[in-house]
Amino acid sequence: MKVHFIAIGGSAMHNLAIALSRKGFNVTGSDDEIFEPSKGRLKKEGILPEQIGWNEALITPDLDAVILGMHARADNPELAKAKKLGLNIYSYPEYIFEQSKNKKRVVIGGSHGKTTITSMILHALQVLDFPVDYMVGAQLEGYDCMVKLTEENDVIILEGDEYLSSPIDRRPKFHLYKPHIALISGIAWDHINVFPTYENYVDQFDQFCKIIEDKGVLVYNEEDPDVKEVATRQKDRLKTVPYTTPQYDVNEKGTVFQYKGQHYPLNIFGAHNLQNLYGALNVVEAIGISPNDFLKAMKNFTGAGKRLEKVSETPERILYKDFAHSPSKLKATTSAVKEQFPDRKLVACMELHTFSSLKKDFLPQYKDAMKNADKALVYFSPKVVAHKKLDPITKEDVYEAFGKNVQVETETQEVLDFIEKESTNNMVLLMMSSGNFDGIDYSQL
Repeated sequence: MKVHFIAIGGSAMHNLAIALSRKGFNVTGSDDEIFEPSKGRLKKEGILPEQIGWNEALITPDLDAVILGMHARADNPELAKAKKLGLNIYSYPEYIFEQSKNKKRVVIGGSHGKTTITSMILHALQVLDFPVDYMVGAQLEGYDCMVKLTEENDVIILEGDEYLSSPIDRRPKFHLYKPHIALISGIAWDHINVFPTYENYVDQFDQFCKIIEDKGVLVYNEEDPDVKEVATRQKDRLKTVPYTTPQYDVNEKGTVFQYKGQHYPLNIFGAHNLQNLYGALNVVEAIGISPNDFLKAMKNFTGAGKRLEKVSETPERILYKDFAHSPSKLKATTSAVKEQFPDRKLVACMELHTFSSLKKDFLPQYKDAMKNADKALVYFSPKVVAHKKLDPITKEDVYEAFGKNVQVETETQEVLDFIEKESTNNMVLLMMSSGNFDGIDYSQL
């Protein structure tokens, strides 16, 4: 098979390119910019483009498929030539589906917890030597590629993102996978540049449920009223399996999970993490793994990368970093850390970095999202707001939206000064962002 990637440098695209190359495909690609780690990984696999920029000469009639990434524009010259030649053009998720048509497809969806639940499932299956293909949107520890596609494996685990598929395919990615087993962890309005109303956003999950294969399994978080409502509409067509936050005990190392009279020690902590674990348990049970085997396999799981990831620990201070940026994620993460360390001062810093989070109309969604922190700071860069072509926001806008219980800053040094000022000998520092506060090196911090 001969496959060409338009915008091969994307975080998802370069992983798929590597996976197909390892499968024996002839892979080519192009992009107008490629950064690390994509650049180094593509070079190691021998599929890094020889030159940066779009090159119509790479679009030839013998291509079996052209895969179009979100980074490319609809007027891309390579795309125009591929259309002219009548080639098969796929978005990233469409091609993942093409490669998994004959497999049992398991899709993990939801506004939050997708990566954590997917990584929990993959960890357990790896420990239990259960062979699977997979696609995960984030880089997980212990994996050199986040896509695996084989001919022999019967099951594929897919993280189901609700964002758009490609510049010419406006469908959410998770609408294209047609799962046999699916999970929805929660619904909290996100991607408001694409889904302008909450009702429109919830509707994407309704549509997702409708494409689950007949007599398939839908595992859902019963504690989320919108998820419960969406799942209820599928009870006649699918096997619906609800889950909630389970019983657990907090200890110094993490958590003891209680299940059917048995106690299972875990390294993870926080109600949200335990809720994710229970969801993952129900998914693997649908695949054929016993809950007991799953929970034993989870004993050494320490979390997904950048999801409540411990950066450093001394007797005086512990530093965690987390990808949290949406209101529900902020609330869950700060609550989890405070519950785990009730006697420590919790200093929490978060960065407004995504399109939704920097939109003035969306800011009120953050009310009291960090109230469980002893001291909280919110950072945003006016330059990023301008770059995203959004209406300006002020420190006062953010302060009011969060419930007047945060400090707001717009300079990286001010964040560092805040941390220095609030430091004590018995504290936990929690840094939450999908960026890095415009230049904070957590290992140096």
